[in-house]
Amino acid sequence: MTAEFHELKERYFSWLKEKTTLQAIDNWVEVTTPFLDRHNDYMQIYVRRDETGYRLTDDGYTISDLEMSGCHLDTPKRQNLLATTLRGFGIQIDKQSNELFVNASDQSFPVRKHRLIQAMLAVNDLFYLASPYVASFFLEDVESWLDSHGIRYSPRLKLTGASGFDHHFDFVIPKSSEKPERVLLSLNRPDRANAERAVFAWEDTKSARSGETSAYALLNDSEQTITDNVLNALRAYQVHPILWSQRDEVCEELAA
Repeated sequence: MTAEFHELKERYFSWLKEKTTLQAIDNWVEVTTPFLDRHNDYMQIYVRRDETGYRLTDDGYTISDLEMSGCHLDTPKRQNLLATTLRGFGIQIDKQSNELFVNASDQSFPVRKHRLIQAMLAVNDLFYLASPYVASFFLEDVESWLDSHGIRYSPRLKLTGASGFDHHFDFVIPKSSEKPERVLLSLNRPDRANAERAVFAWEDTKSARSGETSAYALLNDSEQTITDNVLNALRAYQVHPILWSQRDEVCEELAA
């Protein structure tokens, strides 16, 4: 572990602790996190203690907000993708209320709180299709692009970082005789918050991979301009940014 990584990790957890606020509401505790949704509102979860431990929930907000915005998850393909995404984080869904939830013990509470928040961010980012943002699933577009260019990959790899938290990487391109292993992240909304989340995930987990493993981030610039702050945040921690509009320039590099 480098001194820079330890400093990044300490800043990250200090920021989480400083920016998280709690408020009691009846038998629940409302937890306001420092993570922003696409409305630039702070994301909230709700926690209740019972005889078996804790129940953590988004109170149905994530999916209800998408549906009110015109993104309906009413096709088999979208339902399957939702289930796959939630399963990757170990999060359940109440089909009647659309509530995302997970149960936790005292020991597992921090990790499962982290997983719920990450699942909310992933679902929000993955499914928001209403104009003028995206016209199709960006992750699906990336996968189709990889397939069409014969780029080998393993999808949706979960790695446990030095912090003990799990992080999900969209694709891993295996090592070849010419190139080392490469992990590939897809950022549908490449703002600074998502870039910093990707950087932390990579820095936290890269020690678990081969020392030659490198990281790439595909940035969806179809409907938005990617700022220098995002690009610089990624480059500072050796995550190579690739604009979606320029993706064909790296085909040979990724296919090697």
